[in-house]
Amino acid sequence: MSTTTTTVNADIQKVRKRTNVDKLTLSIIGYVTLTILAIFCIVPFLLVISASLSEESSIIQNGFQIIPSTFSTEAYRLLFEYPAEMLRAYGVTITVTVIGTIVGLFLTSMTAYVLSRRDFEWRSRFSFYFFFTTLFSGGLVPSYLLIINFLQLKDTLLVLILPMLMNVFYIIVMKSFMSSIPDAITESAKIDGAGDFRIFMQLIVPLSKPALATIGLFIALAYWNDWYNALLYISKSDLMPLQYYLYKMLGNMDGMRKAMMASGAVVNSDLPTESLKMAMTIVATGPILLAYPFIQKYFVQGLTIGAVKG
Repeated sequence: MSTTTTTVNADIQKVRKRTNVDKLTLSIIGYVTLTILAIFCIVPFLLVISASLSEESSIIQNGFQIIPSTFSTEAYRLLFEYPAEMLRAYGVTITVTVIGTIVGLFLTSMTAYVLSRRDFEWRSRFSFYFFFTTLFSGGLVPSYLLIINFLQLKDTLLVLILPMLMNVFYIIVMKSFMSSIPDAITESAKIDGAGDFRIFMQLIVPLSKPALATIGLFIALAYWNDWYNALLYISKSDLMPLQYYLYKMLGNMDGMRKAMMASGAVVNSDLPTESLKMAMTIVATGPILLAYPFIQKYFVQGLTIGAVKG
């Protein structure tokens, strides 16, 4: 009996050791894989930073390098040559992003909550209506005429906010997340006399933090990177968002270079065209990247739960 017990214990120890070795191997493989992926993500960003701090002639001769062969801040000097305009563009972008994200997230979550309620009689009809708009749309011309002629929003901050205020895909994702919340929570709140809006604000919203953080980041990125609506509807310089301001600056730089080449003039090789593009990338993406670490936990959790629930 004791011999059998000893043999069983030895087998158990072997299995445990083998399991620990397998776990260690998987952990090593996982860390190595993530390290390689992180390098693939970091190296391009380092190249962008390096190119923004390099002389134009160095980029033309040697290409992009992780360490600048010739250090220069000419691109940033040119970019911030008019600091008042740059700060104003930053202010417009920040204002539009903050307002658009808050209002858009509020409307998206409320819509998703209504569509997730099983006691809402017209839930299927409204869901089909929202889904139908993802397949067919009026196009650019009707949208332009609606905003310019009927709503008369040209050269206003609202024209940068309203067209992107709600996204059907975000509503579907939020609806899927809220459908996973047990109905017993809302039913118990109703028994206690709570109304629908109070249930939404005090129960559903706190339980939906991962999804709200994920969708909020997507909405903020969309507003921050938007330049097309400004191209269509903004003509006043004091209402230009950052992306459109940088777009125009780069267009002016390219136009000046082409005009000099067409006239036969000697084009200065130190004119920072490529380095200016990289500097614009840093200026445009830097601030929004700082927001990601603060919501990373909710962001990952929201993506995981949304993927599991479908």
